[in-house]
Amino acid sequence: MESRHPGSTALACIGLLLVATAAAASPQPAKTPDSYARPGKLVAIGQGRHLDLRCNGSGPATVLLEAGSHADASSWFRVQPRLAAHARVCSYDRAGYGFSDEGPLPRGLDADVADLHALIHAAGLHVPLVLVGHSLGSNIVRRYAGEHPGDVAALVLVDPPAQDLGRFMSAQWMKDDVAINKQRDVFLARCEQAAEHGRLARPSAALAQCIDGPAPWQSKAVAAADHARMLRPVFWHTLRSELAQNARVFAQPVPKDESHGDTPLLVLQAAGTYADAPADMRRRLEAARDATQRGIVATSTRGELRKVADTSHDIELDQPGAVVDAVTQVLEETARVLPSR
Repeated sequence: MESRHPGSTALACIGLLLVATAAAASPQPAKTPDSYARPGKLVAIGQGRHLDLRCNGSGPATVLLEAGSHADASSWFRVQPRLAAHARVCSYDRAGYGFSDEGPLPRGLDADVADLHALIHAAGLHVPLVLVGHSLGSNIVRRYAGEHPGDVAALVLVDPPAQDLGRFMSAQWMKDDVAINKQRDVFLARCEQAAEHGRLARPSAALAQCIDGPAPWQSKAVAAADHARMLRPVFWHTLRSELAQNARVFAQPVPKDESHGDTPLLVLQAAGTYADAPADMRRRLEAARDATQRGIVATSTRGELRKVADTSHDIELDQPGAVVDAVTQVLEETARVLPSR
């Protein structure tokens, strides 16, 4: 769901980093279950804050799903029920999204990893876990594995984004990208201010683009709940901070000292991440993405890169079976180190 930006209609004409539309046939379930219109389990993580957690399935292993930027647990609705046949599987809403409380700003990797650590232990999830991260979520779970290696049995990274774009893109492209990000923040700041003054519920023409219509996979109940959350200032506070932090995260290459030892690490690469980009730009973006993902694979002696056909960046929506297959593979590889129940 990371490709569904608030205000994306207004920003599409200036966006340079494009994400493909799903090419595959819609997998089941076709619509987000109505259960996502309500909180799962609100877990207290300290300082009066709660994060929304959803778990189902059983088994000796626990799999934790980490969504991409400005996405929540519902992004895994096609993956989680299928994984639940193999393991205990949980997803959650990061602070400020879904049904979770707002967290302190800035919302960067440090804040996300601290919250994830608090959630895992407050909820009593059995470690070591198999951590699965989509897009920005892959950066979060990589950082978590680096700081808390004893909590992690394996990593599955779903189309990690390109990092260190400055090494691959032209100087003019990078300059334009900075300008676009500034324009986007100005636009989002207007949406944030409108939310703070209660004007998004009946927006003017200038604010009508703040909240897009529902995604085609959302049920009416889930779309209504999603819309209601976007009327609240907390969503916009979180979104603006996260996007600002993302620019810093993705500007850097994969750290040379990042190491995950012999932890099983499987990277899924989407065939159509940049399918809509002009040919020359697509080649450069894919080169940056490929270099990033190869660098991530090299951080583990058991790293593997797997390409997934007929999918946009949102593999978990377009090809959920590929994610399930990857997770079940690492579950088999890590069975010897996972706790018995």
